[in-house]
Amino acid sequence: MAAITTSTVTDTIPALGRKMLMVETPATADSDDTIAITLANYGITTFLGIIGFEHTTTDSVVTTEAPTTAVSAGVLTITIGGSSDDDEKRVYIVYGK
Repeated sequence: MAAITTSTVTDTIPALGRKMLMVETPATADSDDTIAITLANYGITTFLGIIGFEHTTTDSVVTTEAPTTAVSAGVLTITIGGSSDDDEKRVYIVYGK
């Protein structure tokens, strides 16, 4: 397990009462790696949910994946999981308000 520090986070709905972020990892992400996101940096005070996707073939074959999450002191930690695949790109949609 390692912390992924090179993910891209995009604020896709910046000001409509709800927030949606897209988190994209490099294609080297392994099962049990973690991603930490400070929610306040994106105007989120309440974490609502997450949907995960695994790219078994980068940008081509995509399956759903169920990461685990925890929020502590306003930092959302996403733990990659739901499959045992390593060295795959992951994309997560994070919902908040």
